[in-house]
This record gives sequence, C-alpha cells and structure tokens, in this order.
Amino acid sequence: MLVFVGLVLLVLGVIHLYLWKRLVRDTTVPGRLRRVGTGLLVVLLILPMVALVGGRSWPMSVLRPLEWVGLVWVGVMFYIFVVLLVLELPRAALWIRVRREDGVDPGRRLFLSRALAGTALVLSAGAAVVGVVTATGRVPVNLVRVRLGRLDPALSGYRIAVLADVHLGPLIGRDELAEQVRTVNAESPDLVAVVGDLVDGSVAELGEAAETLLELRAEDGIFFVTGNHEYYSGAQEWVDFLSGIGVRVLRNERVEIGRDGAAFDLAGVDDVSAAGSGEPGHGADLGAALAGRDTSRPVVVLAHQPVLVDAAAEQGADLQISAHTHGGQIWPFHYIVRLSQPALAGLSRVRETWLYVSRGTGFAGPPMRVGASPEITIIELLSAAS
Repeated sequence: MLVFVGLVLLVLGVIHLYLWKRLVRDTTVPGRLRRVGTGLLVVLLILPMVALVGGRSWPMSVLRPLEWVGLVWVGVMFYIFVVLLVLELPRAALWIRVRREDGVDPGRRLFLSRALAGTALVLSAGAAVVGVVTATGRVPVNLVRVRLGRLDPALSGYRIAVLADVHLGPLIGRDELAEQVRTVNAESPDLVAVVGDLVDGSVAELGEAAETLLELRAEDGIFFVTGNHEYYSGAQEWVDFLSGIGVRVLRNERVEIGRDGAAFDLAGVDDVSAAGSGEPGHGADLGAALAGRDTSRPVVVLAHQPVLVDAAAEQGADLQISAHTHGGQIWPFHYIVRLSQPALAGLSRVRETWLYVSRGTGFAGPPMRVGASPEITIIELLSAAS
C-alpha cells in the first residue's frame, strides 16, 4: 500500500509539473499572475494528496468535502493532461512554422500558448461537467434477457436484479444507496445479487449506510459476493455484518433456487484478489462452489471480476454475472481496463457460457463517468422453449 501511495503521489507530482509549465509558465510573464497560478496548482496538488494520505483516519464529515474537491480536480486534471498531450503535435508544427516565417516572436509564442491552454481548459471542463452529472444522477435500469438452454420453462422469466460497484464511502452515502434500493424494488425482482465493491471503508464508518440493504425486497433473497474493494476495507468484518442483516454471502459455495420442482443453482466466489489480501481463509475457489452439483440444471455464477469467466466456462457454467470494470468509467481508460478483462460491459459469450458485466452504480476515484453511464441491471432468465 505504501508503494502504491508513493507511486500515485509521484505521478500526481509529475503531471502537475507539466501542467504548471503549459498552463502557468508558458501563458504568463513573471509577476503576480504567475505567482497566483503557481499557488493555485500547488493547492490543487495538495488536496488529493491530503485526501489520499488522510484516508480512513479522518471522520467522513471532514473527508467528504476534501475528496469531492480533490477527486473532481483529479478528473479535470486528467483531461487537461490528455488534451495538452494531444495538442503537443499541432503546437510543435505551429512553432516550427512561426520560427521559419518570422523567427522567434515572444508575443506570438505567448498567444499560441494561451490559445492552446484555453482550448485544453474548455474541453476538459466540458468533459468534467458531463462526467459528474452522469456519475451523480439517477441510475437507470437496464433490462437484459438471457436464454439458458437447461432452464426449466417453469422458471422462464425469472428476474435477477444486479447491484454492483456501489462504492459506499465519503462520496456515496446512505441517500444514494436508498434511491438505488427504491429503483430495484420498483422492478419486483425475484432475487437481488450484489456483485462486489459495495463499500470503500470500514463497518464502523459505513455500517449504518449499508443497513439500507434491509429495505430490498425479493422473494428469494439478497445475495452478495466480495469485490476487491472489500479487501481494502476489512472483508471478514463486512461478511459478518452483511450476514447479520439478512444478506446471504456466497463464499465459494452455491445455493439451490427453485419453485414448484424447477430449480437452478446460484454460485458465488470470493474475489480473485482475496488470496493475496492477507484475509485468513479467503480466496476464489470456483471448483469448490460447483463441486457435486446436478449438471442437468443451469448454474449462474456471481463473481466480481469478469476474468474468472474462463474457469466458469471450463466448468460448464451457464451464466456469469460480474462487475468491477465500471464500463471503463472515464474514457479513454476503457482501453486500459479492456487489457486486463475479457469484457468491458454488457452481454457476451465465452464458449458455452454467457457473461454479463455490469457497469455498476457508483464510481471509484473521480466522481465522474464519461462514456460509461451507471446501471442497475435486471437480468431476465428465459428457457430454450420460451
């Protein structure tokens, strides 16, 4: 963790140095305006650092405003950085042309720097506004129908509500979760699956907010599997807490879901990061979850990270429901996330296994979503005969 924090601070420092050069030094002359711009960038650099280092040791009432300002700035900073990098090519081309035609003209150089800096600021501010509005607005419902060949026709139309990547913490609290719960209940699901990354904090900090899950209504119950963020937040404490409020935590195990003699298996596994988390007894074991099952009926696997789908396909799973990617959350991070996961979002097929990856309801890091809107998913299971 210390290495990770140190790396993040180093990256933030290097980016801010580059922004200072392009936004402050290149666009001002020595004097008061340059000093003000330098001071502002120093403050903006310190804010996310303070939020990151202060972290869990501070009360939410202090951490929340710091993280809002600091993390919104991180998102804006990222887009300014990207746009300025893209503009380096036209900057270089224009600079070469200016030197050839007129020689070095400080006035034209200053005008060019200000024009490019202004362009970067306008484009980045626009992306940030869209991102914040998308991330913090009402979470829409996405209906997805999945046909399972082994599903008994008596269960055709079975509805699973998927809540994923809620990320309860300083920026997402009880009110936001309560609205999502009302949205789920309005869909009258048969079962609710909470597919990891529910929290970013301890039970002591977030237990009261998480109790909102008690208001969920589903005939066959509420099920949960751990995500990687639970392993930053005291996973076993959260397993005990959720079990205590009536949420069934599936840890490398399965349950039979059925009505009137028709059934399918619902299996859940620890997150793939669990084994390296240091949490005793935790670790993904899909083999244990599926061992000895009745292969004549379908099995639906809950696994936080899509990457587990290869193992699920090898063991004959009919459907895996995952999350973790946030759909990329902030473009162009989509391309980076896609390098480590078999799918970014939506429904896809891996051999004979369906994979559904939810974009989730919350966010990690900057409270922004660009090109990856949030979702609450209703998965409707259909039989081959329907």
